[in-house]
Amino acid sequence: MLARESNANYPSRRREMTNYTLREIKKVCKEIGPRESGEESERKAQAYVAESMKSVADTVETEEFELHPKAFMGWVLLDVILMMISAVLLILSRFDAVPTLSTAFNIAALVLSFLSLLFMVCEFLLYKPLLDPFFPKRRTCNVVCTRKAAGETKRRIIFSGHIDSAYEWTYTHLGGGKLLTTVIALAFGSVFIQFVLDILSLFPIPAWLATVVLVVAFVTAVPILLGAFFVNWKLVVPGANDNLTGVFASMAVLRYMAANDIRFENTEVVAVSMACEEAGLRGAKAFAAKHAGEDDVETVFVATDTLRDFDFMGVYNKDMSGTVKLDRQAAAMLKKASEIAGYNLDYANVFFGSSDAAAIQQGGMKAVALAAMDPTPARYYHTRGDTAENLDPKTVEAGIDILLETAFLFDSEGLKDKY
Repeated sequence: MLARESNANYPSRRREMTNYTLREIKKVCKEIGPRESGEESERKAQAYVAESMKSVADTVETEEFELHPKAFMGWVLLDVILMMISAVLLILSRFDAVPTLSTAFNIAALVLSFLSLLFMVCEFLLYKPLLDPFFPKRRTCNVVCTRKAAGETKRRIIFSGHIDSAYEWTYTHLGGGKLLTTVIALAFGSVFIQFVLDILSLFPIPAWLATVVLVVAFVTAVPILLGAFFVNWKLVVPGANDNLTGVFASMAVLRYMAANDIRFENTEVVAVSMACEEAGLRGAKAFAAKHAGEDDVETVFVATDTLRDFDFMGVYNKDMSGTVKLDRQAAAMLKKASEIAGYNLDYANVFFGSSDAAAIQQGGMKAVALAAMDPTPARYYHTRGDTAENLDPKTVEAGIDILLETAFLFDSEGLKDKY
C-alpha cells in the first residue's frame, strides 16, 4: 500500500501534518529560541519534543550522552593562533633574528602548520573528535519516539532531524555563500601554502627565493587572520529551517500514523530528535554507538535536513564532503518514494560539510539523507536569518510526503537494489 492510499482524504491529512510541523517550529523558535549544542536550551527543546510525542508514540525514550560541543568549531581559532605563531617563527628564521635558533624556529613553524592542517582535516572534513579532551564537557540527550509493529518486528525505519542550531557564521551573514566560500578557500589555501613554505625553509634557498617566502608569508597571514572571525560565538541562530524542519517532519510521520490509526504489521517506525549535529554529528555518533547491531531487525535510517529550498531537494547518497558513501539500497528506496510522491528527485552529494546520515553510516547502520537546501550555501544558512518567518510550506509538505511514502514503501518491500 502507498501512503496516498492509506486515507481517502490523504491530501488534507498530509496538509494537517504540514501545518503541525510549521506550528511546532514556530512554537519552539518563540518559546525556546536558539538551541546551542549541549546546553540547557537544547535540553529544553528535547524535553518539549519528548512530552509532545507521548500521546502518539508507544514509547518515548531520552538517551543521554556526553560530549565536548565546542571542540568541533573551536579548531578554527586554534588554527589561527598556531598559524600566526608559525608565520612569526618563519619570519624570525628568515631574518636570522636569533642565528643559533633559526633551524629550531623552522622546525617549530613546520610542526605548528602541520598541526593546523591535521586539525582542519580531522575536525572539519572528517568529523573526528580529535580535540574533544581539550574543551569543556557537556551532557545532553537524543529523544527516540517509537511506533511499534502490530506483530513481530521484522523491519525498522528511523526518521531523524537534529534539534540543535549553529553558531552564526560571520561571512555568510555579511555576504552570503559567495563571501563564505571565498573566505574559506583563501584561508584553507593559505594554511597549505604556509605549510609548503615551512618545508621549503628547512633547505638552503637563494636570497631571491627567501624574499619571496617572506612576502608570501605576510600575504597569506591576512586570510588566515580572517578565520578568527569565522564563527560568532556570541550568537546562536534560530535554526528554524536547519533543522527544526527535519525534526518535526520526522515526528509528523508518527503523528500521521497515529491520527489515522495506521500500524504496520511487521515494521517498527521510529522518529528521533537528534542532538548536537552542529557540534560535529556527536548526537548521531552516540545514537549509532548505542543502536547499531543491537538486534537482527532490518534497519534503515533516513536523515532529514533543511526542508527549505524546493528546487534543490535531493536524495543524498554521498556525504561528509563526498568522503562517505551512504547506503545504495536506502538511497534507491528514498528515490523511488520521491517518484511515488510525484517529485522524482535526483541523487545529490554533500560536497562541503556533513549530515547525521554520514555518522550513522560510519557507525554501522544503513543510512540515507533527504535535504532541500541551496548548496551555495543559502543566505540564511547558519545565520540569524534562519527564522520561523523564513519557512517554505511547499518544501516542508513535499518532504513529509516523501517521508510517508518511504515508510510505506519500506514496510511493503524492504530494502533492495531496484524498485
